[in-house]
Amino acid sequence: MSVNGFLLVDKAGGMTSHDVVAKLRKRFATKKIGHAGTLDPMATGVLVIGIGSATRLLQYVTDGAKEYEGTIRLGAATHTDDREGEILYTTDASGVTDDAIRAGLAKSTGTIMQKPSAVSAIKIDGKRAHERVRDGEIVDIPAREVTIELIDILNIARTGEFVDIDIRVNCSAGTYIRSIARDLGQELAVGGHLTSLRRTLVSPFSITECTDWESGEPITVAEGISKILPTRTLDFAEMNEISFGRYLALNPVTGVVAAISPAGEFAALLENKEVAGKSVCAPILVAVKE
Repeated sequence: MSVNGFLLVDKAGGMTSHDVVAKLRKRFATKKIGHAGTLDPMATGVLVIGIGSATRLLQYVTDGAKEYEGTIRLGAATHTDDREGEILYTTDASGVTDDAIRAGLAKSTGTIMQKPSAVSAIKIDGKRAHERVRDGEIVDIPAREVTIELIDILNIARTGEFVDIDIRVNCSAGTYIRSIARDLGQELAVGGHLTSLRRTLVSPFSITECTDWESGEPITVAEGISKILPTRTLDFAEMNEISFGRYLALNPVTGVVAAISPAGEFAALLENKEVAGKSVCAPILVAVKE
């Protein structure tokens, strides 16, 4: 019997997100597995996996807010903006004050234009930026708008010429924590990079719900999508209508709504639309048994 659902994985360090997907394809004997939001090999934490029919819903997870905990080291810059890159230069950062650190991080909060790291997973003409860098190309990715709601400083520690700053970040999708480290180092003229990163939230899924990829069991599609989107329970007549692609009575809320069958299973995605001058509720995706 095929498996459909969301698996909430606490990704270990040293693995790529694709490594996790490859292992799960073998574990569940299916190729239809994907993930919502890449984590670098260095990073750990929440990785939301879609299996079977849930893969078609991953975009609604990817768009959610994120929370991270990480450590910035001031006093050295690397070509990847994290500890796995080659050191570009070092500078004595011991004279940087706590107030200067707070002021520098404050400049990265709010809705800002952030320049992604050159070794990000962003595709440029069909090829990921980090692959181009490894191939010796010079990559310059334009800045993009992100929203960083909060950068909370948890601890500041000083070791010789270096300063290590533990932070918690609440941000929109598309934010690069490595870029925060790089930008702080540039702002303070001492260089900076990320030495650890843990994703603790891919809204609405928390790290407390996650397990390792080997032993974790998926939650149902209905359970997962009910946490992501508003829901509407359909009756049998409405189920019959959407099976033919017909319109239903309007949803009480705007935006995309997850339809749940009388049996408690995910049935469809619905959205209010204007069709020929009339307001209708249209199925934009209908669940198909994998």
